Amino acid sequence: GQNEETSAESEVPRWRRAVDVRKTWRKKFLNKLQAAGICIEKVHVVQDEKKVVHYVLLNAPWSVLCYYAEDLRLRLPLQALPNQASNWSDRVAKRLGVPSLLHEEVPNLPLDYYTCHFKVNKLAWFLGSNEQDTFFSSTQRHRILYEILATTPYGHLKQGEVGVDRLLSENVFAAAFPLHEGPFAVPADRLAPEILAERQVLFQYWARWRKWNRYQPLDHIRRYFGEKIALYFAWLGEYNPAPLQEICESEDQYQMCPLCKECPQWSPERSFHSIFMSLWAVTFLEYWKRMNATLAHRWDCSDFEDIEERPRPQFTAMAPMTMENPITGAEEPYFPKQNRVKRVMAGLMIIIMMIAVVVMFLISIILYRAIVSILVSRSGNFLFVASASRIASLTGSVVNLIFILILSKIYIALAHFLTKWEMHRTQTKYEDAFTFKVFVFQFVNFYSSPIYIAFFKGRFVGYPGHYKTLLGIRNEDCGAGGCLIELAQELLVIMVGKQVINNVQEIVIPKLKGWWQKYKLRSKKRKSKEAQLGLAQQVPWESNYELLVCEGLFDEYLEMVLQFGFITIFVAACPLAPLFALLNNWVEIRLDAQKFVCEYRRPVAERAQGIGIWFYILEVITHLAVISNAFLIAFTSDFLPRLYYQYTHASDLQGYVNFTLAYAPKHFASQHNVTCRYRAYRDESGRYLLTYWNLLAIRLGFIIVFEHVVFFIARLIDLMVPDIPESLQIKVKRERYLAKQALAENKVNLRASGLYSTLGSQ
Repeated sequence: GQNEETSAESEVPRWRRAVDVRKTWRKKFLNKLQAAGICIEKVHVVQDEKKVVHYVLLNAPWSVLCYYAEDLRLRLPLQALPNQASNWSDRVAKRLGVPSLLHEEVPNLPLDYYTCHFKVNKLAWFLGSNEQDTFFSSTQRHRILYEILATTPYGHLKQGEVGVDRLLSENVFAAAFPLHEGPFAVPADRLAPEILAERQVLFQYWARWRKWNRYQPLDHIRRYFGEKIALYFAWLGEYNPAPLQEICESEDQYQMCPLCKECPQWSPERSFHSIFMSLWAVTFLEYWKRMNATLAHRWDCSDFEDIEERPRPQFTAMAPMTMENPITGAEEPYFPKQNRVKRVMAGLMIIIMMIAVVVMFLISIILYRAIVSILVSRSGNFLFVASASRIASLTGSVVNLIFILILSKIYIALAHFLTKWEMHRTQTKYEDAFTFKVFVFQFVNFYSSPIYIAFFKGRFVGYPGHYKTLLGIRNEDCGAGGCLIELAQELLVIMVGKQVINNVQEIVIPKLKGWWQKYKLRSKKRKSKEAQLGLAQQVPWESNYELLVCEGLFDEYLEMVLQFGFITIFVAACPLAPLFALLNNWVEIRLDAQKFVCEYRRPVAERAQGIGIWFYILEVITHLAVISNAFLIAFTSDFLPRLYYQYTHASDLQGYVNFTLAYAPKHFASQHNVTCRYRAYRDESGRYLLTYWNLLAIRLGFIIVFEHVVFFIARLIDLMVPDIPESLQIKVKRERYLAKQALAENKVNLRASGLYSTLGSQ
């Protein structure tokens, strides 16, 4: 009892000291904000029986906005021009003189502008500079305020005591967010579309389920949420995947050695579908490059990552030295490259260890399937015995999915820690490094089992009398129809199962979190100034605080990119995979739209030049898909053996099954007192026949021809269709000319005013 009392007495001062430290940090931080020119209003208090919530409202005056707009190199309008955004279906429909089924007129369409970097001394040359309330857009104001919040110190810089993000992690503040522009729901009196608020426009014309067949209002999304989120929805909208003869009549003619009497099935249409999906993947990336260049210029982000992006606040605080930026010439915080390389290499070793863990789980799943198959086949139940391999395969796929989801959660937390430790200069580099780490692991985690089934299962089985084993258990073999059926089953369980789980989480979990958040904040005994005044309507900062925190786009991108890999790398095994992906994406767009408009706090608008490293990952997946489909057609299917048999033996495939079967060795037949057959091109002693080597040469030749044809067509498309449209190149030149002209006229005025002042002084 004495020890417990002593520990309790010592804990109280620690708790009080922590509270005092947080109060001190909070006070210093708010004082620094006021010193930076920020207007602070902190009279809003909401109290219940358990806690008090203080709402601090921040506002940047005109002088602060102008200073940071120049410092952040924001681009502002010089001249307005009509919005020329359109989709290819609209252009085709206009040429044909028919209405476009996907197009819808959205009110308050943002104008397009010729822009240049803002300069305070050239304020008069910018469009709308005499209207201070509307000159800077709401997203630009949010970006400026967040820059101030993220770079304002409140303690020791070398200890990272800087910025609102650190204060949030230390529970000094509960939340920091820009306010939504009013409610998303349209009032009952049905206001005219032209006077709807921007959030209401997005809800009415984008986030509702009935708009599933309409184009997304990308310019409206960009104006409200910023370029980074708008580019994600633009990419997601463009990424929409495009949607047997009986050769065995032998019945019980052949006594099979290892497994079953099924016959291999492969339709030529699958081969053409694989070729089509490979070409579609390549064409999609080429089209996206062109569209990304157009959007990046229209949204003034073409040079953002190379020139305009600033160092991360966390990097600025923790960097041990400074160095001159070779591009801008400004003195900036610097972290030695050799130190970062050492940290990256250490992180790489941890990634390799985690990949080894995934491989261990894969081996355990393989052994699990083999053991379950043996146990089920010995159960004595006819139905179970007949489906032993299918039961083992299906349950193994479900267990594998569970392992995948658990390992994903563990590794993502580890990747966050490693990426912060590596000290990347900009937010783009930080996100790219984090994305690369996670995707390498997730690629192995999600694709290891399908890759094993597609390319390794059944390759190292041996033959009757010389079967190979793994840890004393005979290696898995494919059924007589090959491994494609099992591969399709594995893909459906992992891909569709993951999509269903993700969609349920995206629907149910936000609803539960939102309900719990409101339950905590809305108490029956709550007392507030608004309640005392008898105001029935909730104030906007309070209703915004009840919404959920936006956790970024990483999980959304990862889900879609993994799906892209499933529908391209293994499409030969499961031609219906693109259909499931298309249906999922229709749901995904509206789910994400509803979350951002209705359920999330408004995120700080971030700029971006494109989708970042995800594009290069998609390019790698596309190349892997071409190679994978070539190998699947060549080695996993019976497409080439059938063609070989048709041209060398019988065009009607008569006798093809006998051609694919070998006789068991004589010692095996005498030992088991049976003459049986198995699928292989071997003689009775187990050696490969000449037919095997001929087919191997044909398969390798097919792979080379297949990938060369696809890559040649892709290269041809790349050469014929420029990444930047000609109309965009003209617009870029026009914009540069206007910016140069404005600068030249300003210089003339400065020279004239300088001359007059000189004459006056004389």
